[in-house]
Amino acid sequence: MNYPKVVNYVSLLLPDFLLILSGYLLCRFTALNEKIWGPVESLVYYLLFPALLFTSISKSHIELSSLVFIACGLFIAICAIVVSLFLLPRLPLIGRYIQVHSHAGGAQIAYRFNSFIALSLSERIAGPEGLFLMAMLIAVCVPIVNVFAVWPMAKQSNHQFLTELRKNPLIVTTLLALSAKFIGFQIPPLLEPTLTRMGASSIVLGLMAAGAGLKWQHLSKDKVLSVSLLSIRHIFSPLLCLILLRFVPLSTTESQILITFAALPTASSCYVLASRMGYNGPYVAGLITLSVLIGMLSLPIALSAI
Repeated sequence: MNYPKVVNYVSLLLPDFLLILSGYLLCRFTALNEKIWGPVESLVYYLLFPALLFTSISKSHIELSSLVFIACGLFIAICAIVVSLFLLPRLPLIGRYIQVHSHAGGAQIAYRFNSFIALSLSERIAGPEGLFLMAMLIAVCVPIVNVFAVWPMAKQSNHQFLTELRKNPLIVTTLLALSAKFIGFQIPPLLEPTLTRMGASSIVLGLMAAGAGLKWQHLSKDKVLSVSLLSIRHIFSPLLCLILLRFVPLSTTESQILITFAALPTASSCYVLASRMGYNGPYVAGLITLSVLIGMLSLPIALSAI
């Protein structure tokens, strides 16, 4: 392990994780409780992050062929992760300790990702180009992981799924920004400073909202399943992408974004989906919290391995 590189990435990512911690502490120990952070998260998700995506994509200069390589690599990785999850309850040594119901509700932990943290880290690690690449990956992967997340919990949800995709602000904004870029549209100079400031505020508020959503309940249940899911999320996933990098010719920036994506903490919305579909929401919330904490260590290690 390259310890100087690990330390360098830890120092690079530390401000973002401190913002997550501050959100957690404010939510738990001050008057800024969950009633405050719910609307803040909605503001970031539906307005501030779209402003960040639109400005970053509009200013980006990158070959789409690079995106195709990265997206194909991620698709292979996600499919391999889903196959490994499908096999978990059937493994001879640990399968008998895994409850099918808990597995169906918690499996999404292993392959969904936190968009707030993804966009924040990508800009810090690789600047505007990294932010653009991450935005593209989110647009490509959100439909894929939502199919895999909903399918085990409800066999017939095509209509609901398609409706949710059409309403996803990150996908809609990405498509709008790409269309505007294709026709040569440029943000008016009078509006650009406002959009830039809105985008900058989304980073801080998004990370603090992610921290405010952390929960510790019900972590003592289904320990074998918990260890298995978090191992796939934070060990198997980045390791698989590191192997793929040996065969796919990517630049340093592209490799950094691919590994960052693979080692991200899981999505905070896993809790919402599990609860809405009738599964153990508090248990999933505990897994999300552990995933964020593990990500503080797994991300620097994975990035230093490039």
